Amino acid sequence: MHKVLEKKNIKVNIKTVQKRMRNLKIRSIVAKKFKNHKTKEKIKQLPNIINQDFETTSINQKWCGDITYIYIRGTGWTYLASVMDMHTNKIIGYSYSKKMNKELVITALKNACINVKETKGIIFHSDLGTQYTSKEFNDLLKQKGIQHSYSKKGTPYDNAKIESFHSIIKKEEIYVNNYKSFEEAKIKIFEYIESFYNRKRIHSSINYLTPQEKEDEALKLLEKSNIA
Repeated sequence: MHKVLEKKNIKVNIKTVQKRMRNLKIRSIVAKKFKNHKTKEKIKQLPNIINQDFETTSINQKWCGDITYIYIRGTGWTYLASVMDMHTNKIIGYSYSKKMNKELVITALKNACINVKETKGIIFHSDLGTQYTSKEFNDLLKQKGIQHSYSKKGTPYDNAKIESFHSIIKKEEIYVNNYKSFEEAKIKIFEYIESFYNRKRIHSSINYLTPQEKEDEALKLLEKSNIA
């Protein structure tokens, strides 16, 4: 809250902000820490190229993706597949469906690639779910020249960035609303991602910029380097 006020050129002491928030009974939403769940299911381990190294120097170097479950009254379980650029924390592609199948993650990846001129060399990280290990999904990656990196089984920290986003969207949007239909949820999720998360929500991990501001910053640097 203090950083948001600073960005709006409102000078105020952080203790004053904290006191005002207490008086108004405003509290931050704290995401739960990841827990490493062991599984007895035998899963073939595939290459983990990222290996918890989330460092980047620009956009379109490392992406990550995952699926999260969303319960809708009268509809049942629905599924959101998201793709994030690790440099900006921006959600660059997503797909929302009543079915958790390979088409869900394929659509999310295709949407992420729409505005990217050159995808060759990008590393895409995911878990070992059947949707991400499917032949069709990996054929699309090969077609785009994208390398596939996989989390170790039962290790959510390997995909911490996208896990964090799904925790955030649930606490800030999904859990505080009671959607009456799949269609309503779809509209609200779109509005949250495109209007709020990508363009208004600041992140301490990227120097209190929004994902869109971080992307704009990266694009300017790339433009300068190309001119030079």
